[in-house]
Amino acid sequence: MSRVGSSLVAAPADNTYNAAHLLVLEGLDAVRKRPGMYIGSTDTRGLMHCLWEIIDNGVDEALAGVARRVEITLHPDDSVEVHDDGRGIPTDKEPKTGLPGVEVVATKLHAGGKFGGGSYVATGGLHGVGLSVVNALSARMDIDVDRSPSQQGLSFQRGVPGVFDGDGPKATFTPRSGLTRKGKRVAKGKTGTRIRFWPDRQIFTKDAAIELEGLLGRARQTSYIVPGLELVIADRRGPSLVEEKFLHEGGISEFADFLSKGEPVTEILRLQGMDRFTETVPILDDKGHMTPQEVERELNVDVALRWSNTYDTQVRSYVNVIATPKGGTHVSGFEQAVTATFNDVMRSAKVLKVNDDNVIKDDVLEGMTAVVTVRLAEPQFEGQTKEILGTPAARAVVRKVVASELKTFLTSTKRAEKAQAKLVMEKVVGASKTRLAAKQHKETQRRKNALESSALPAKLADCRSSDNERTELFIVEGDSALGTAKFARDSEYQALLPIRGKILNVQKASVGDMLKNAECASIIQVVGAGSGRTFDLEGARYGRIIFMADADSDGAHIRCLLATLFFRYMPDLLTEGRVFTAVPPLHRIELTNPKKGMEKYVYTYSDDELQRKLAELKKKNVRWKDPVQRYKGLGEMDADQLAETTMDPRHRTLRRLTVDDAEVAASVFELLMGSDVAPRKEFIIQGAYEVDVETLDA
Repeated sequence: MSRVGSSLVAAPADNTYNAAHLLVLEGLDAVRKRPGMYIGSTDTRGLMHCLWEIIDNGVDEALAGVARRVEITLHPDDSVEVHDDGRGIPTDKEPKTGLPGVEVVATKLHAGGKFGGGSYVATGGLHGVGLSVVNALSARMDIDVDRSPSQQGLSFQRGVPGVFDGDGPKATFTPRSGLTRKGKRVAKGKTGTRIRFWPDRQIFTKDAAIELEGLLGRARQTSYIVPGLELVIADRRGPSLVEEKFLHEGGISEFADFLSKGEPVTEILRLQGMDRFTETVPILDDKGHMTPQEVERELNVDVALRWSNTYDTQVRSYVNVIATPKGGTHVSGFEQAVTATFNDVMRSAKVLKVNDDNVIKDDVLEGMTAVVTVRLAEPQFEGQTKEILGTPAARAVVRKVVASELKTFLTSTKRAEKAQAKLVMEKVVGASKTRLAAKQHKETQRRKNALESSALPAKLADCRSSDNERTELFIVEGDSALGTAKFARDSEYQALLPIRGKILNVQKASVGDMLKNAECASIIQVVGAGSGRTFDLEGARYGRIIFMADADSDGAHIRCLLATLFFRYMPDLLTEGRVFTAVPPLHRIELTNPKKGMEKYVYTYSDDELQRKLAELKKKNVRWKDPVQRYKGLGEMDADQLAETTMDPRHRTLRRLTVDDAEVAASVFELLMGSDVAPRKEFIIQGAYEVDVETLDA
């Protein structure tokens, strides 16, 4: 029904759509219609997949212990031939269809010896659809089986059995079922299968070709996974024959050694074990009904691994002989086991202290080369191309086996193994510390960037001018002094930043701790030129930085802490002579009978100066009000007094901080403010002998 305006109008009836319109793809037609569902793609990658489906049939025979050799030949006419010395595909008639077994497995999807459970325990390939899928996508396929008394064979064109009257896929083809070719006699006890196929260019792209390097690489790894199996690659496509043979009796131990880079920290470790699990699978009963049934499975785990002094991780994983480049439940079980085992053992051995964080997967895997293999019947994969194992039980079984075997190694009392275990645990702890340090540095940098880009703190009393030739930033200690300084300053070019008490001693603290400190962060933010290696003098917002603290020991300590901050993180300001300390007076003398030209108030800046000034006034017969006022802090001055003595450029005294010798200055800062107490104590003791006891204000 469709709505037009406010009324409903009936849609026209279509009675032409019926069951005849439903496309039913039977047998191999489905493969040719949707090849990507079975082999992933129709380019080189898909063609390579087809070849490995055929090779895997021979490798499965080797896994079953009945084959020792698989030969792959690339012919100049675009065809590929695979010959194995396994048992040979059965040629007798299959009871249900009455067809030879070889024809059934080549033309029927999900037919083969991989479903019964008696012929194969662990297999590769597309679960029994491999040969039939490749057959459907081949312009021609020839299959010849060696079984006593003689070789027998048959041919197919795009999945249809029949007879070719010549060589190659362009020969005239006549459809015919059954074995159509009989060859030479076969000696008793000799068996094997020879399959040759020509890819159908109606399906595959023009540039799809067998890549020799990819074929050699996978043949090499397969020879490692199936020790004792010889794989022979012969490429006859070029002007000269290229032939490679692969045979590795050492299995995955040799593979891990081949893949490993750098200096080894451990020998090749072999972690092996087996466990059973139950799986619910649908079984076709005698009445044709699918019923769930509990099946007991056996899963074998075999892992070879080594740590080296490199930082890269290589983990190759396989199910039976199938590479799983994207991992799966077996790899996740392996990673969980090694991480948990290292944490458990290192906690017990006190390699990890109580307050230390657990190591994580990346710490343990750093520098590791591992080959993880599992073997089981009817593995479950995610997707037809089998890049990820999905069998849930594999995770638990692998985790159990790896944890047990690895713990045995790490806690071994044998001298060689104990030394290797110690080295690898130290490597893991080192990787953890490096990761945490890098994380802290990253957080520090992020905090620093946020600090430099964020708004200025509210407690800053900024000036109006932006002329760096004139502007001054007074760093004032204490709120009481700040209140007076606000009235004493010239707000046109003098800015005030209050700090509370003594800031952090940055000579002892890390960069992260410094940036966490509110006072230090505010100072760096207000100066506006960054800090450390990112400091840019051109970005400084003020021409002068002036420390203004009380004229007592606490004030001296505060100035020292501020100088340490600037020297450590903003040294260019010191070397350019742009950092000063204000010099506030210690005493105020109020004259009761000032003579002509004399100020009513006289300020002195030290006890010696006070005594000299009083003697001078007495000589001139000028009286003063007793007692002479001694300032305990800047807060005791009123605004006029502070301006006149400390802030007004016409009357004040500033002491410039300079760095004539940066190395000497650095050593002094380290001596006075650093973490090492002993040299500082020695310095104080030596200096104690030079102090005039009578001058001490105690």
